[in-house]
Amino acid sequence: MTANDAIRAALGRAAERLGAPGAEVTLERPRDPAHGDLATNLALTLAKVLNAKPREVADRLVAVLDLPPGLVRKTEIAGPGFINFFLSEGELSAVLGAVLAAGPRYGRSESGQETAINVEFVSANPTGPLHVGHGRGAALGDAIASLLEWTGHAVTREFYVNDAGAQIDKLARSLWARVQQRVGRTAEVPEGGYQGDYLVELAEEILTSEGRAFADLSQDEGLRRCRAIGMRSQRAEQDEDLRAFGVKFDVVFFESELYRLGLIEQTLRHLAERGHTFEQDGALWLRATAFGDDKDRVLRKRDGTYTYLLPDIAYHRHKHERAFRYAIDVWGADHHGYVPRVRAALLALGLPEDFFEVEIVQLVRVMRGGEEVRFSKRTGDFVTLRDLFEETGVDAARYFFLMRRGDSQLVFDVDLAKSQTDENPVFYVQMAHARMSGIFRVAGRAPESVSADDVALAVLDAPEEIDLMKELAAFPGVVTRAAQEREPHRITGFLDGLARVAHAWYHKYRVLGEPPPREQGRLVLARAVRQVLANGLTLLGISAPDRM
Repeated sequence: MTANDAIRAALGRAAERLGAPGAEVTLERPRDPAHGDLATNLALTLAKVLNAKPREVADRLVAVLDLPPGLVRKTEIAGPGFINFFLSEGELSAVLGAVLAAGPRYGRSESGQETAINVEFVSANPTGPLHVGHGRGAALGDAIASLLEWTGHAVTREFYVNDAGAQIDKLARSLWARVQQRVGRTAEVPEGGYQGDYLVELAEEILTSEGRAFADLSQDEGLRRCRAIGMRSQRAEQDEDLRAFGVKFDVVFFESELYRLGLIEQTLRHLAERGHTFEQDGALWLRATAFGDDKDRVLRKRDGTYTYLLPDIAYHRHKHERAFRYAIDVWGADHHGYVPRVRAALLALGLPEDFFEVEIVQLVRVMRGGEEVRFSKRTGDFVTLRDLFEETGVDAARYFFLMRRGDSQLVFDVDLAKSQTDENPVFYVQMAHARMSGIFRVAGRAPESVSADDVALAVLDAPEEIDLMKELAAFPGVVTRAAQEREPHRITGFLDGLARVAHAWYHKYRVLGEPPPREQGRLVLARAVRQVLANGLTLLGISAPDRM
């Protein structure tokens, strides 16, 4: 059990003694090292439950806190009621043995208890290549899924294909126009259609494989076939780009399945049976205002067609019926106002209030040479994900996408992402791992051959060595907190901090050639740092190279 786990468990028991069983306990590293190695806001969260001031609750928690002997050297109460823990030197050195013993599993926990969570992300319309915004959503969704897996949840990564909407009709008409243009006929891409060269390329492929006779089909048949070919082609390209970007989905769900399975009508009946729909002006409405939305919403229009909202309600209802406890969706910023509508509808269906969760991804601006890159020649209106990662590499693209909160705008500096300097964050972290690996390469030893057993770790008394051990001890808590908050940028922040101390230690101290006790202790430290750097990078889907 790590120090983080032991302190969290002790706090949980203390809360139970005060009459608050099952309290959620979070531990974080204070920003200021003077405030300890770990801190909790448990007293603040329990104040209302216990009807007492946070500072008083903190005093009571500390009074009944039963920590394992030798775990902490000091406990302090600070500010409005934060409890700060200062780990003992013995516990700090013990973390090295814990890291080496757990290896690739260090930082993992079973706190999720196999709770089933659906993480749906990207879900781009099958109408064209993926752009950099989709890439940011892909990196964020995949990292959130990994964080949940690392904390013991049963995660399903899902991609939703909107294959039944108006955008697919526009794709078919745009592709049919390109086919006609390729055989010398006058044809216009429809207003609001897709102008990119990728459809010119696809039209040429169709005529090469099918022959000119394809262009002579009736318009209805041509559109039918263009619809199927266009959607199949774009889905295949999106899948290929995502695989190259290191993202794999467990489930690909098509909107058309909702109709085939009768889930749309089932959802309407369910809402009606619960008394949450009404007829007005020839349309069918949802009483969304009864569940927090700012106005009621149309589900079925006067002409009998459904609004976009209804399939989305049916789809999320289906997720709940598939026994997922939580459904996390990663959506673009343009969908921000859509969240209350879906949430209101799911509450109207009787789903738990915390079932549906949305993580918003803000826009990405791509900069090169100090100027914004506005479009790709192939698409005509945006930078594709493949354009980006083929230039910067997948590791840099993923890391840069994850360095900021998803709901904050991101400026992606291509020149910085490509540079091999300390200013490049992903290069800096990967170089720290490579340097730790290089120590063992020079020593002619495999890292796995180094053990903490019978090593006098008390020799690791330099300030940088103590700081490194504190960083390693904090990693499991950082993972837990990042998973709880759905914030992968906490991991990139941790890696940057660990790398900074590791580089400083590497430059300042020798490892090989020191007296045997110190050399052995520093080899253990180097192996542990290397392992945690690798674990953090692997969690984010980024490689941990041994050489740079």
